[in-house]
Amino acid sequence: MDYIKDNIKLVLDNIEKAAKKVGRDPNEITLIAVSKTKPIEFIEEALKSNIINMGENKVQEIREKYEMINTKAKWHMIGHLQTNKVKYIIDKVSLIHSVDSLKLAQKIDSQAEKIGIKMDILIQLNIANEDTKFGLMSEEITDFIIEVSQLNNINIKGLMTIAPYVEDSEENRQIFREIKQLAVDIKRKNIDNVNMDILSMGMTNDYTVAIEEGSTMVRVGTGIFGKRDYSKR
Repeated sequence: MDYIKDNIKLVLDNIEKAAKKVGRDPNEITLIAVSKTKPIEFIEEALKSNIINMGENKVQEIREKYEMINTKAKWHMIGHLQTNKVKYIIDKVSLIHSVDSLKLAQKIDSQAEKIGIKMDILIQLNIANEDTKFGLMSEEITDFIIEVSQLNNINIKGLMTIAPYVEDSEENRQIFREIKQLAVDIKRKNIDNVNMDILSMGMTNDYTVAIEEGSTMVRVGTGIFGKRDYSKR
């Protein structure tokens, strides 16, 4: 599985180049290895290269892998999260990227209170208004954040988006730019319990453009582990 180590080196090199191109510190950017559908040995290989942030989009996979990997891995919930499944991962994930409704935020808040933690979350945006994707429109975001910020057991740490899949990553540049501007506008409002330190945007096909436009977290799966095999799930 040397190719995983080689792929990680290539991705990290690309992150560094993209950051330096726009005068950013590469250390500002966190690489999340999207490990959904991937076996444990692939994740262990990434951990050997000091990639500790793992992204999963299914609750069941987080539960299984969390139990099997007793290491320094940090788990990120990056997929759509149903309210009735929050209780299964609230003690296992370091960040929930995909909060897109008040009902979900309230459930996270109540489950976090039960175990005595404050849960870090991102608000998911769907600026491209794709029917197949979850997330809020840009015009909804401020009122939503004000409402969620009043919950006692949640920390709003920033924004997340899943940009459209495109052959030419330049096509998504404007989307990333808009989200960065939204984050700047929200930060200026100085809402209690809200900061915009994290912008989770950019995947295998467009993460360098996302970094150039302000991303602080990129979610790379295929670029590290190869194409996913859904037949195993």
